[in-house]
Amino acid sequence: MKLIKNDPKACDCRAFPAHIDEEITEADQARFFAVVSTDLEPWQVEQVVTPQQVHVRQEALLAVHWHPEFVPMEHIRTRVDAMFPNRTDELLIPTQHNQLMSWDGYTGVEVDCFSSGFNRKVQLLLHFTNERVADAGVLKSMLAHTFKYRSGQLFDFMHTITKPDEARIERAAKATGADQELIDFVRINVSKVERLLDEHWTDVPRLSVKNKLLRNWFDAMRGELGDNAVDRVQAYLKVVKKLVKEGFDLSFFYRASEVIEEVRSLGGCIVIPHPEQFWPILLRDYDVDGIEVWNPQSQEYTEFLISVVNEQNGRRASGRDKLIFMGDDCHMGEKTKPLEQQDSDKAAREIGLQPAWDDLRIRKKLIINNISRRSIIKEYKARLAG
Repeated sequence: MKLIKNDPKACDCRAFPAHIDEEITEADQARFFAVVSTDLEPWQVEQVVTPQQVHVRQEALLAVHWHPEFVPMEHIRTRVDAMFPNRTDELLIPTQHNQLMSWDGYTGVEVDCFSSGFNRKVQLLLHFTNERVADAGVLKSMLAHTFKYRSGQLFDFMHTITKPDEARIERAAKATGADQELIDFVRINVSKVERLLDEHWTDVPRLSVKNKLLRNWFDAMRGELGDNAVDRVQAYLKVVKKLVKEGFDLSFFYRASEVIEEVRSLGGCIVIPHPEQFWPILLRDYDVDGIEVWNPQSQEYTEFLISVVNEQNGRRASGRDKLIFMGDDCHMGEKTKPLEQQDSDKAAREIGLQPAWDDLRIRKKLIINNISRRSIIKEYKARLAG
Protein backbone atom coordinates (compact mmCIF):
# COMPACT_ATOMS: atom_id res chain seq x y z
CA MET A 1 0.00 0.00 0.00
CA LYS A 2 1.53 3.28 -1.09
CA LEU A 3 1.11 6.04 1.45
CA ILE A 4 2.56 9.50 1.44
CA LYS A 5 4.34 10.55 4.59
CA ASN A 6 2.69 13.60 6.12
CA ASP A 7 4.55 16.31 7.98
CA PRO A 8 4.27 15.33 11.65
CA LYS A 9 4.47 19.02 12.55
CA ALA A 10 1.32 19.78 10.57
CA CYS A 11 -1.11 22.01 12.46
CA ASP A 12 -3.97 20.21 14.20
CA CYS A 13 -6.23 23.26 14.24
CA ARG A 14 -7.58 22.95 10.71
CA ALA A 15 -11.20 21.93 10.08
CA PHE A 16 -13.21 20.72 7.12
CA PRO A 17 -13.19 22.86 3.97
CA ALA A 18 -16.08 25.31 3.62
CA HIS A 19 -16.87 23.93 0.16
CA ILE A 20 -16.49 20.26 -0.72
CA ASP A 21 -16.32 19.36 -4.38
CA GLU A 22 -18.61 16.38 -4.93
CA GLU A 23 -16.92 15.60 -8.24
CA ILE A 24 -13.91 13.32 -8.21
CA THR A 25 -10.72 15.35 -8.60
CA GLU A 26 -7.22 14.37 -9.70
CA ALA A 27 -6.19 14.51 -6.04
CA ASP A 28 -8.99 12.07 -5.19
CA GLN A 29 -7.84 9.73 -7.94
CA ALA A 30 -4.26 9.83 -6.69
CA ARG A 31 -5.32 9.25 -3.09
CA PHE A 32 -7.53 6.31 -4.11
CA PHE A 33 -4.80 4.50 -6.03
CA ALA A 34 -2.36 5.13 -3.18
CA VAL A 35 -4.60 3.59 -0.51
CA VAL A 36 -5.67 0.55 -2.55
CA SER A 37 -2.19 -0.25 -3.83
CA THR A 38 -0.46 -3.26 -2.31
CA ASP A 39 2.96 -2.23 -3.67
CA LEU A 40 5.48 -1.00 -1.14
CA GLU A 41 7.68 2.05 -1.46
CA PRO A 42 11.34 1.75 -0.34
CA TRP A 43 10.66 3.58 2.95
CA GLN A 44 7.85 1.12 3.69
CA VAL A 45 10.08 -1.87 3.05
CA GLU A 46 12.67 -0.34 5.37
CA GLN A 47 10.09 0.00 8.15
CA VAL A 48 8.96 -3.59 7.66
CA VAL A 49 12.39 -5.20 7.74
CA THR A 50 13.73 -3.09 10.64
CA PRO A 51 12.24 -4.05 14.03
CA GLN A 52 12.21 -1.57 16.89
CA GLN A 53 13.53 -4.20 19.32
CA VAL A 54 15.70 -7.32 19.15
CA HIS A 55 15.03 -10.26 21.49
CA VAL A 56 18.40 -11.96 21.72
CA ARG A 57 17.45 -14.23 24.64
CA GLN A 58 14.32 -15.74 23.13
CA GLU A 59 15.30 -19.12 21.68
CA ALA A 60 11.84 -20.64 21.07
CA LEU A 61 9.53 -18.89 18.61
CA LEU A 62 5.87 -19.91 18.47
CA ALA A 63 3.52 -17.87 16.26
CA VAL A 64 0.31 -19.38 14.88
CA HIS A 65 -1.91 -16.28 14.79
CA TRP A 66 -0.59 -13.46 12.59
CA HIS A 67 -1.58 -11.70 9.38
CA PRO A 68 0.88 -11.01 6.54
CA GLU A 69 -1.79 -8.92 4.76
CA PHE A 70 -0.14 -7.51 1.61
CA VAL A 71 3.44 -7.59 2.92
CA PRO A 72 5.68 -10.05 1.00
CA MET A 73 6.91 -13.01 3.03
CA GLU A 74 10.52 -12.24 2.15
CA HIS A 75 10.32 -8.93 4.04
CA ILE A 76 8.53 -10.56 6.98
CA ARG A 77 11.25 -13.22 7.16
CA THR A 78 13.94 -10.54 7.27
CA ARG A 79 12.16 -8.85 10.18
CA VAL A 80 11.71 -12.12 12.09
CA ASP A 81 15.37 -13.04 11.56
CA ALA A 82 16.43 -9.65 12.90
CA MET A 83 14.12 -9.78 15.92
CA PHE A 84 14.98 -13.31 17.06
CA PRO A 85 18.57 -13.93 15.90
CA ASN A 86 19.24 -16.78 18.37
CA ARG A 87 16.12 -18.90 18.00
CA THR A 88 16.68 -22.64 17.88
CA ASP A 89 13.08 -23.95 17.94
CA GLU A 90 10.26 -22.43 15.96
CA LEU A 91 6.79 -22.91 14.53
CA LEU A 92 5.39 -20.05 12.46
CA ILE A 93 2.07 -20.37 10.61
CA PRO A 94 0.39 -17.33 9.00
CA THR A 95 -3.37 -16.94 9.49
CA GLN A 96 -4.67 -14.45 6.95
CA HIS A 97 -8.40 -13.78 7.27
CA ASN A 98 -10.27 -16.37 5.17
CA GLN A 99 -7.30 -16.95 2.86
CA LEU A 100 -4.80 -19.82 3.03
CA MET A 101 -1.15 -18.76 3.24
CA SER A 102 2.02 -20.78 3.85
CA TRP A 103 5.38 -20.53 5.64
CA ASP A 104 8.07 -23.22 5.71
CA GLY A 105 5.89 -26.27 5.16
CA TYR A 106 2.83 -25.13 7.07
CA THR A 107 -0.39 -23.44 5.91
CA GLY A 108 -2.89 -21.52 8.01
CA VAL A 109 -5.97 -19.31 7.94
CA GLU A 110 -8.22 -17.45 10.38
CA VAL A 111 -11.78 -18.21 9.31
CA ASP A 112 -14.95 -16.34 10.23
CA CYS A 113 -17.80 -18.70 11.06
CA PHE A 114 -21.09 -18.93 12.95
CA SER A 115 -21.79 -20.48 16.34
CA SER A 116 -25.44 -21.38 15.87
CA GLY A 117 -26.04 -22.33 19.50
CA PHE A 118 -25.15 -18.80 20.60
CA ASN A 119 -26.17 -16.93 17.44
CA ARG A 120 -22.93 -15.05 16.99
CA LYS A 121 -19.92 -14.80 14.69
CA VAL A 122 -16.77 -16.44 15.95
CA GLN A 123 -13.34 -17.15 14.49
CA LEU A 124 -11.17 -20.25 14.31
CA LEU A 125 -7.48 -20.66 13.48
CA LEU A 126 -6.92 -23.55 11.06
CA HIS A 127 -3.45 -25.07 10.60
CA PHE A 128 -2.15 -27.73 8.21
CA THR A 129 0.98 -29.15 6.72
CA ASN A 130 1.14 -27.91 3.12
CA GLU A 131 0.43 -31.28 1.53
CA ARG A 132 -2.87 -31.68 3.40
CA VAL A 133 -4.42 -28.68 1.63
CA ALA A 134 -2.89 -29.21 -1.81
CA ASP A 135 -6.21 -30.59 -3.09
CA ALA A 136 -8.61 -29.31 -0.43
CA GLY A 137 -11.31 -28.24 -2.87
CA VAL A 138 -14.22 -28.06 -0.43
CA LEU A 139 -12.31 -26.07 2.18
CA LYS A 140 -10.98 -23.68 -0.45
CA SER A 141 -14.50 -23.12 -1.77
CA MET A 142 -15.77 -22.47 1.76
CA LEU A 143 -13.00 -19.94 2.32
CA ALA A 144 -13.60 -18.26 -1.04
CA HIS A 145 -17.22 -17.71 -0.03
CA THR A 146 -16.30 -16.44 3.44
CA PHE A 147 -13.58 -14.17 2.01
CA LYS A 148 -16.36 -12.12 0.41
CA TYR A 149 -17.65 -11.20 3.88
CA ARG A 150 -15.20 -8.36 4.39
CA SER A 151 -15.78 -6.79 0.97
CA GLY A 152 -19.54 -7.24 1.37
CA GLN A 153 -19.42 -5.55 4.73
CA LEU A 154 -17.42 -2.65 3.26
CA PHE A 155 -20.22 -1.97 0.78
CA ASP A 156 -22.82 -2.15 3.57
CA PHE A 157 -20.61 0.27 5.51
CA MET A 158 -20.44 2.68 2.58
CA HIS A 159 -24.16 2.40 1.77
CA THR A 160 -25.04 3.20 5.37
CA ILE A 161 -23.20 6.49 4.94
CA THR A 162 -24.09 7.38 1.35
CA LYS A 163 -27.73 6.30 1.12
CA PRO A 164 -27.88 7.05 4.11
CA ASP A 165 -29.31 4.85 6.90
CA GLU A 166 -30.68 7.67 9.04
CA ALA A 167 -31.12 5.60 12.20
CA ARG A 168 -27.53 4.39 12.20
CA ILE A 169 -26.16 7.80 11.28
CA GLU A 170 -28.10 9.46 14.10
CA ARG A 171 -26.85 6.89 16.63
CA ALA A 172 -23.24 7.31 15.48
CA ALA A 173 -23.51 11.10 15.56
CA LYS A 174 -24.90 11.09 19.09
CA ALA A 175 -22.25 8.67 20.28
CA THR A 176 -19.36 10.75 18.91
CA GLY A 177 -20.71 14.32 18.90
CA ALA A 178 -20.43 14.49 15.11
CA ASP A 179 -22.05 17.62 13.67
CA GLN A 180 -23.67 18.03 10.27
CA GLU A 181 -20.49 19.47 8.77
CA LEU A 182 -18.57 16.29 9.64
CA ILE A 183 -21.41 14.01 8.53
CA ASP A 184 -21.63 15.73 5.13
CA PHE A 185 -17.87 15.70 4.70
CA VAL A 186 -17.73 11.97 5.37
CA ARG A 187 -20.73 11.24 3.13
CA ILE A 188 -19.21 13.08 0.16
CA ASN A 189 -15.83 11.42 0.56
CA VAL A 190 -17.25 7.92 1.02
CA SER A 191 -19.40 8.49 -2.07
CA LYS A 192 -16.21 9.24 -3.99
CA VAL A 193 -14.58 6.04 -2.75
CA GLU A 194 -17.69 4.09 -3.74
CA ARG A 195 -17.66 5.51 -7.26
CA LEU A 196 -13.92 5.03 -7.67
CA LEU A 197 -14.27 1.38 -6.65
CA ASP A 198 -16.96 0.88 -9.28
CA GLU A 199 -14.94 2.64 -11.97
CA HIS A 200 -11.70 0.76 -11.27
CA TRP A 201 -13.04 -2.53 -9.88
CA THR A 202 -10.98 -4.77 -12.15
CA ASP A 203 -7.74 -3.00 -11.11
CA VAL A 204 -8.28 -2.98 -7.35
CA PRO A 205 -6.53 -5.73 -5.31
CA ARG A 206 -9.19 -7.71 -3.45
CA LEU A 207 -7.11 -7.54 -0.27
CA SER A 208 -7.79 -3.80 -0.23
CA VAL A 209 -11.57 -4.14 -0.41
CA LYS A 210 -12.37 -4.12 3.31
CA ASN A 211 -13.40 -1.67 6.02
CA LYS A 212 -9.84 -0.41 6.49
CA LEU A 213 -10.09 1.22 3.06
CA LEU A 214 -12.19 4.07 4.49
CA ARG A 215 -9.91 4.46 7.49
CA ASN A 216 -6.88 4.67 5.20
CA TRP A 217 -8.62 7.13 2.84
CA PHE A 218 -9.19 9.64 5.63
CA ASP A 219 -5.79 9.00 7.23
CA ALA A 220 -4.26 10.04 3.90
CA MET A 221 -5.95 13.45 4.36
CA ARG A 222 -4.17 14.29 7.62
CA GLY A 223 -1.75 16.58 5.80
CA GLU A 224 -4.69 18.65 4.53
CA LEU A 225 -7.03 18.54 7.51
CA GLY A 226 -4.80 18.03 10.54
CA ASP A 227 -4.98 15.26 13.11
CA ASN A 228 -7.85 16.70 15.13
CA ALA A 229 -10.33 16.74 12.23
CA VAL A 230 -9.31 13.29 10.96
CA ASP A 231 -9.48 11.81 14.47
CA ARG A 232 -13.07 13.07 14.75
CA VAL A 233 -13.90 11.43 11.43
CA GLN A 234 -12.30 8.15 12.48
CA ALA A 235 -14.23 8.09 15.76
CA TYR A 236 -17.49 8.59 13.86
CA LEU A 237 -16.62 5.94 11.27
CA LYS A 238 -15.70 3.46 13.99
CA VAL A 239 -19.18 3.68 15.50
CA VAL A 240 -20.90 3.40 12.12
CA LYS A 241 -18.79 0.33 11.34
CA LYS A 242 -19.74 -1.25 14.66
CA LEU A 243 -23.45 -0.74 13.90
CA VAL A 244 -23.01 -2.27 10.45
CA LYS A 245 -21.27 -5.31 11.93
CA GLU A 246 -24.05 -5.77 14.46
CA GLY A 247 -26.60 -5.88 11.64
CA PHE A 248 -24.70 -8.31 9.40
CA ASP A 249 -26.68 -11.47 8.50
CA LEU A 250 -24.91 -14.33 10.28
CA SER A 251 -26.46 -16.93 7.98
CA PHE A 252 -23.81 -15.86 5.45
CA PHE A 253 -21.20 -17.85 7.39
CA TYR A 254 -20.63 -21.57 7.63
CA ARG A 255 -21.32 -23.03 11.05
CA ALA A 256 -18.26 -23.59 13.25
CA SER A 257 -19.12 -27.30 13.41
CA GLU A 258 -19.09 -27.51 9.60
CA VAL A 259 -15.67 -25.87 9.42
CA ILE A 260 -14.28 -28.15 12.13
CA GLU A 261 -15.64 -31.25 10.39
CA GLU A 262 -13.98 -30.28 7.11
CA VAL A 263 -10.65 -29.49 8.80
CA ARG A 264 -10.64 -32.84 10.58
CA SER A 265 -11.36 -34.67 7.33
CA LEU A 266 -8.16 -33.12 5.94
CA GLY A 267 -6.06 -33.94 9.00
CA GLY A 268 -5.73 -30.32 10.06
CA CYS A 269 -5.64 -28.73 13.52
CA ILE A 270 -7.77 -26.03 15.11
CA VAL A 271 -7.19 -23.34 17.75
CA ILE A 272 -9.76 -20.97 19.26
CA PRO A 273 -8.46 -17.36 19.22
CA HIS A 274 -9.73 -14.28 21.11
CA PRO A 275 -11.30 -16.27 23.96
CA GLU A 276 -12.45 -13.20 25.88
CA GLN A 277 -14.45 -12.07 22.86
CA PHE A 278 -15.88 -15.50 22.16
CA TRP A 279 -16.77 -16.90 25.59
CA PRO A 280 -19.68 -19.01 24.24
CA ILE A 281 -17.43 -21.01 21.93
CA LEU A 282 -15.55 -22.32 24.97
CA LEU A 283 -18.79 -23.66 26.44
CA ARG A 284 -19.57 -25.75 23.38
CA ASP A 285 -16.51 -27.94 23.95
CA TYR A 286 -15.78 -28.04 20.23
CA ASP A 287 -13.31 -30.56 18.85
CA VAL A 288 -10.27 -28.26 18.83
CA ASP A 289 -6.57 -28.73 19.56
CA GLY A 290 -5.99 -25.65 21.62
CA ILE A 291 -7.20 -22.39 23.10
CA GLU A 292 -5.50 -19.02 22.91
CA VAL A 293 -5.29 -17.81 26.48
CA TRP A 294 -3.61 -14.48 25.70
CA ASN A 295 -3.28 -11.99 22.90
CA PRO A 296 -2.84 -8.21 22.79
CA GLN A 297 -6.62 -7.72 22.80
CA SER A 298 -7.34 -10.42 25.39
CA GLN A 299 -5.15 -10.23 28.48
CA GLU A 300 -7.50 -9.95 31.43
CA TYR A 301 -8.38 -13.61 31.98
CA THR A 302 -5.18 -15.39 30.96
CA GLU A 303 -4.56 -17.11 34.28
CA PHE A 304 -8.21 -18.13 34.57
CA LEU A 305 -8.21 -19.59 31.06
CA ILE A 306 -5.05 -21.59 31.76
CA SER A 307 -6.81 -23.05 34.80
CA VAL A 308 -9.90 -23.87 32.72
CA VAL A 309 -7.83 -25.71 30.10
CA ASN A 310 -5.89 -27.59 32.76
CA GLU A 311 -9.09 -28.62 34.55
CA GLN A 312 -10.70 -29.80 31.32
CA ASN A 313 -7.62 -31.83 30.49
CA GLY A 314 -7.60 -33.30 33.99
CA ARG A 315 -11.18 -34.53 33.57
CA ARG A 316 -10.58 -35.93 30.10
CA ALA A 317 -10.93 -39.71 30.14
CA SER A 318 -9.59 -40.18 26.63
CA GLY A 319 -8.41 -38.27 23.61
CA ARG A 320 -5.82 -35.56 23.26
CA ASP A 321 -5.40 -32.70 25.70
CA LYS A 322 -6.21 -29.17 24.64
CA LEU A 323 -3.03 -27.16 24.20
CA ILE A 324 -2.38 -23.65 25.49
CA PHE A 325 -1.48 -21.01 22.89
CA MET A 326 -0.77 -17.30 22.95
CA GLY A 327 -1.41 -15.20 19.87
CA ASP A 328 0.42 -12.05 18.88
CA ASP A 329 -2.33 -11.18 16.32
CA CYS A 330 0.22 -9.10 14.42
CA HIS A 331 -1.10 -7.28 11.32
CA MET A 332 1.93 -6.56 9.17
CA GLY A 333 0.15 -3.94 7.05
CA GLU A 334 0.17 -1.56 10.02
CA LYS A 335 3.96 -1.42 9.81
CA THR A 336 3.80 0.01 6.29
CA LYS A 337 2.09 3.22 7.38
CA PRO A 338 3.88 6.45 8.26
CA LEU A 339 4.73 6.30 11.96
CA GLU A 340 2.41 9.19 12.81
CA GLN A 341 -0.53 7.39 11.15
CA GLN A 342 -0.07 4.02 12.83
CA ASP A 343 -2.42 2.67 15.46
CA SER A 344 0.09 2.46 18.31
CA ASP A 345 -1.46 -0.67 19.86
CA LYS A 346 -1.56 -2.57 16.57
CA ALA A 347 1.88 -1.37 15.52
CA ALA A 348 3.35 -2.73 18.76
CA ARG A 349 2.31 -6.29 17.92
CA GLU A 350 5.09 -8.47 16.59
CA ILE A 351 5.15 -11.99 15.17
CA GLY A 352 6.15 -14.32 18.01
CA LEU A 353 6.20 -11.59 20.67
CA GLN A 354 3.96 -12.90 23.49
CA PRO A 355 5.21 -11.47 26.81
CA ALA A 356 2.76 -13.55 28.84
CA TRP A 357 4.99 -16.60 28.41
CA ASP A 358 7.59 -14.81 30.55
CA ASP A 359 5.22 -13.28 33.10
CA LEU A 360 6.23 -14.74 36.48
CA ARG A 361 2.68 -15.42 37.72
CA ILE A 362 1.63 -17.00 34.45
CA ARG A 363 4.82 -19.05 34.21
CA LYS A 364 4.06 -20.48 37.64
CA LYS A 365 0.80 -21.98 36.31
CA LEU A 366 2.46 -23.20 33.13
CA ILE A 367 5.45 -24.86 34.84
CA ILE A 368 3.17 -26.92 37.10
CA ASN A 369 1.74 -28.54 33.98
CA ASN A 370 5.07 -28.73 32.14
CA ILE A 371 3.96 -26.23 29.50
CA SER A 372 6.34 -23.97 27.59
CA ARG A 373 6.81 -22.59 24.11
CA ARG A 374 9.07 -25.55 23.35
CA SER A 375 6.63 -28.18 24.61
CA ILE A 376 3.77 -26.69 22.57
CA ILE A 377 5.94 -26.44 19.43
CA LYS A 378 6.92 -30.10 19.75
CA GLU A 379 3.40 -31.37 20.45
CA TYR A 380 1.66 -29.25 17.81
CA LYS A 381 4.16 -30.19 15.12
CA ALA A 382 3.46 -33.86 15.95
CA ARG A 383 -0.29 -33.31 15.63
CA LEU A 384 0.07 -31.44 12.35
CA ALA A 385 2.20 -34.27 10.96
CA GLY A 386 -0.58 -36.64 11.97
